[in-house]
This record gives sequence, structure tokens and C-alpha cells, in this order.
Amino acid sequence: MVLSDLGRRINAAVQDLSRAPNLDEKAFDGMVKEIAAALLSADVNVKLVANLRKSIREQVKFKDLPPNTNNNQKRRLIQQAVYDHLVHLVDPHSNPYTPKKNKSNVIMFVGLQGAGKTTTCTKLARYYHTRGFKACLVCADTFRAGAYDQLKQNATKAKIPYYGSLTQTDPAVVAAEGVALFKKEKFEIIIVDTSGRHQQEADLFKEMVQVQSAIKPDQTIMVLDGTIGQAVESQSKAFKDTADFGAIIITKTDGGAAGGGAISAVAATHTPIIFLGTGEHMMDLERFEPKAFISKLLGYGDMTGLIDHIQSITRDSASMKETQKHLAEGIFTLGDMKEQISNIMKMGPLSKVAGMIPGLGGMMSGLSDQDGTEKLKRMVYIYDSMTAKELESDGKILINEPTRMTRIACGSGTSVREVEELLTQHRVMAGIAKNFGQNKANMQRAQKMMQGPNAKQQAAAMQKRMQAMGGAGRGGMPGGGNMADMMRAMQQMGGGGGGMPDMSQLMSQMGGMGGLANMFGGGRGRGR
Repeated sequence: MVLSDLGRRINAAVQDLSRAPNLDEKAFDGMVKEIAAALLSADVNVKLVANLRKSIREQVKFKDLPPNTNNNQKRRLIQQAVYDHLVHLVDPHSNPYTPKKNKSNVIMFVGLQGAGKTTTCTKLARYYHTRGFKACLVCADTFRAGAYDQLKQNATKAKIPYYGSLTQTDPAVVAAEGVALFKKEKFEIIIVDTSGRHQQEADLFKEMVQVQSAIKPDQTIMVLDGTIGQAVESQSKAFKDTADFGAIIITKTDGGAAGGGAISAVAATHTPIIFLGTGEHMMDLERFEPKAFISKLLGYGDMTGLIDHIQSITRDSASMKETQKHLAEGIFTLGDMKEQISNIMKMGPLSKVAGMIPGLGGMMSGLSDQDGTEKLKRMVYIYDSMTAKELESDGKILINEPTRMTRIACGSGTSVREVEELLTQHRVMAGIAKNFGQNKANMQRAQKMMQGPNAKQQAAAMQKRMQAMGGAGRGGMPGGGNMADMMRAMQQMGGGGGGMPDMSQLMSQMGGMGGLANMFGGGRGRGR
């Protein structure tokens, strides 16, 4: 993936510093030098790298540290400085336009030829459609042969309404007609695709301004090819001077190119990146958030991005809602596990998902996406060979009647051992679901106690019982807390109004991460 090598090199430099027995200024300078070299090799602008190097050194001054500062404190200071300045590198501190519900938001796309504008238009329309917006597409690219057919094919596949013309050659007219039509039909997201341009094509730049004047977009987005290198800086400046775009989407970040040139464009134009294109599929569009991006780059994970990605996949799934209901009740059937695996496969390459989970990116380095996907496919084949009765069960029916496992193995083209391994993984996840159901019931009881008329008396009585169980003075709670403290903490979690968070909703947000982690863990040790 673009920038993955950069992330590995920066992370390795920081880790080497952490392992250094004597953390002095010489070791620190070596780390800063390695980070600068990694950024330069990734095509980040030389001036930006020089400024970054200078800023990190100014923030971490060994001579100003107190004499009693230990190595752990120095490491935390250095890691925080590296993190802060890398975030500053990709964050122009300007807020992009945010589309509003119940309003027509016109979004115009501009960019170089071959950057992936048309595909990205459809991805963005689908992104907003899955989040409850009424989205559509307008093809104002009358310059490139096949542009309308490509947009039509993409929009049909994504089930997004579209508008274009095979006879009208004036892009400003097509754009204005399409926007007017969709505004009349109360569409909330109207995305206008335009012709790809180069900096030197004055006529096409003039045409771009005419389209912009005709539709008066609420937001203009420039699409940048993540593989283009340092040339992107001059190109983006030319577009900024002409179209004054307010946001950037970087595409092709699933390739092997350096990709740092796109980061340079952020500094050159003081324009925020809002999305990253991470693949060719319609769902391969990640929301960009500077802190989360750098956190993932350094191997710290991006749990917010993972949850958002899961939600976009499971939001409209009826079977997933059934699974969530089962989880809330402490039940986990074989059919529920099949749904979990299906959702994991929809999420894209395993390396992409692993990078969002703290610590898992490194663990997955030895497992290729192809191997991981093949493993998941074989599991789906096993489930597809089960009867409805077996899928609705907890798996014991297969253990009690081994001939069923033999039949399933033959029908799926797998082995009995693989079926047994799948059942073992299911038992682990079923145990997690059972504990979750019990914890949810306990929290609901605690919530009722806190909201009842005798809340204080009941809390005091529970505290006494816990003290009797755990010993006087400790309250029986981990960390030496007492029941009243726990109650107060639970109140604060609920927003101060006495209400606890809705755990079924929380589980809905997590959407199968327990299953995800288990699949990863189960795929490491065998057959590798």
C-alpha cells in the first residue's frame, strides 16, 4: 500500500530508539535523520522534510530536560513529538465543507487525466448513500471518449441515479441541466464529474471555470493520483489558482508507489485531504483524519476508522441485525458466525483491516492477503454446505452426530479437520457472546437500581456485600475501588443523567470485531 513502507521505516526508527540502552542526543539525532530519509524517499517535498526535522529537534531539547528524567520519560516525549509533527504535516488546519441533510449539496470534481476521478465520484456517491443521503451523479466530461459509458456503468452497479448526454458537447450545459434536474427532484448530494486536465491545457482550464460558474458548487474536490510523485505539487498549485478547490481525495493508495508527493500537495495548497481511495471496489474509500492516519502509519491502529468501515458494511444488513439481537441475548449460532465472516470479506484486503487494529498490522506481516482470503473462502464453503437447522444451532448437533461433519466436509470440498477447527473457533466466540449477554443483563440491573427511589440504600447494601466477599477496605473491586465509586463511574458513562450506554448499540458499532480478531489469530499458525 502507498505509504506503508514509509510507515514501517518511521515506526522502525522510533522502535530502535525505544530499545536503545542509553537514550542520548546522538541516538535521538539518528532517529530524526532516519525519519527524514524515509520521508524524502517517499517523495515528500525537501523543504517540508527540513522544516519537520528542525521542528522535532526544537521540541525535544536534551539540555533543557531535568537531570532526573529517565529513559521512559524521554521516549514518551520523543514519540509524542514525532507524532505531533507528522500530524501537522498532513493537517492544514482548515475545515472542509460538510454536506447537510435536506439540502442540495453540489460537489464538483476536478483533477488530472487518469487520476481516477470518475470511479471516485461513484465511490463518494455510494459513501453518502449508505449514510442516508439521497445521492446522484452528473457526467460533465464531454472530452474523453467513453466517460459517460464508464460513469453509467459504475452508477448502475452502485445503484446511484445519474445524468449525462451523448449529443451535447458543451460540458457547462450538461452540468447545469443535470444539477437543475436533480435539485428539482430533491437530491441531497449532486456530484458532477468533469474532464481530466493537465496544467498546460489552457482551454480545458477555461472550460473547468465555465462549468464551475454554471453550477456554482458548494464544494470543489481535486482528485490526486497517489503515485504521481513530486510533480503533483506544481499541478495542484495550478488547479488551486484556477478552481480554488476546497478538498483533496488521494487515489491509488493500494499500490506500491511512494505517495509522499500527495502529502506535499496539502502543504502547497493548504487544503485538507478528506478521503483516500484504497482499491478498485466501490467500498474502497476511507475517510481521512490526520491523527488517525498518522496513528495507523506508526502502527498504533485506527479503531475509529475500523468501526466506521464496519458500520458502512453492516448498516443495511438484515442478517447482521439478527446477529446483533442474538449477541445482546448472549446467543451465537453458526449462522451468526457465517455472517461475521461474510462481513470481514466485504471489508477488503486483510492487511487494510489489520492496519486499523493496534498491534495487529505487524502480526499480519507474514500472512498474505491472498492466503487470508482463501482461508475465509474455505470457511464460507463449509457454512454453505450446512442445512438451515445446523446453521441455527450452536454446533453441538455436529459434535453429537459426526456423520454430519463428514457430509459437510465432502460437500464443501474441505476436510473434517477444517470443519472441527471451525467449530472450535465458534465455541470461543460463543463463549464471548454468552459473557457479553450476562454483562449486559448485569448492567441493566445496575441501571434500574441507580434510577430507582431507593438507589442510595441499594448501592450501600451492594457495597457491603462486595466488601464481605472481597475483604474490608478493598470493596472486592479491582484496583481497590468500591461499589459506590463504580456506580458513580457508571453514571458518568451514561452522561450524568443516570442512564447507561446502550450495550447492544455498542456491539452494533463493533459489528464483529471479536470475530475479526479471532479469524486473524486462527489463521497464523497452520499451513504457513
